[in-house]
Amino acid sequence: MTDQSPRILLNCDMGESYGAWRMGDDVHAMPLIDQANLACGFHAGDPLTIQRTVRLAVEQGVSIGAHPSYPDLAGFGRRHLSCSPEEVQALVLYQLGALDAFCRAAGTRVDYVKPHGALYNDLVRDDALLVAVLDACAAYRKGLPLMVLALADNTRELALADAADVPLMFEAFADRAYLPDGQLAPRRLAGAVHHEPQRILDQALAIARGEPFPDIDGNPLRLRADSLCVHGDNPESLAVLRRLRGLLDAA
Repeated sequence: MTDQSPRILLNCDMGESYGAWRMGDDVHAMPLIDQANLACGFHAGDPLTIQRTVRLAVEQGVSIGAHPSYPDLAGFGRRHLSCSPEEVQALVLYQLGALDAFCRAAGTRVDYVKPHGALYNDLVRDDALLVAVLDACAAYRKGLPLMVLALADNTRELALADAADVPLMFEAFADRAYLPDGQLAPRRLAGAVHHEPQRILDQALAIARGEPFPDIDGNPLRLRADSLCVHGDNPESLAVLRRLRGLLDAA
């Protein structure tokens, strides 16, 4: 990746409606992204929503990723649950199977796994949980990639993934503030989520180009990422995605 020619995939968390409750604008956002992380029913996404979102992704030629979480519909998967590694492996396999059933029915398959919310963040700090999710990926299908947080140093993640024989994809966020070590700033902190479109765009382009951008303290941080997430529940998501897609395609 060079400064002159950014090449990074765009992903978005999708299929997060549930029953009468609606989240995001999947219909208009789907044509703008490369990868859709689809809720599997544990934090959001009822069966009809999953089915419709899979069909939408297939229509737009978008790669489908499983977005498994802790079983936490009330908290949208953002609350830490004290699940054992064995439970986490089973939870991920269960959700993978549910999503993949709809994918198979639509003539496609799950291309990667990206854990959601608290589970995603717990993988950064807990080796046993990370190994559990890696093992679930390996057990489900050889070569199924796991998407994890791009940190200032991902040596740990690479070593554990190599031992499990699971490929990794590294992800960065356009609309989230970062701690100095590359972890996401907790949502409880002021300024943890960016809402200003220009700030989101500036951070996204810096990451795509491999350039430094300010962490939550204003100090430079540089990340190497394969995919860039713009959250679907951000009110500015659609406008930012349109501009970002155009800028990356024109670069």
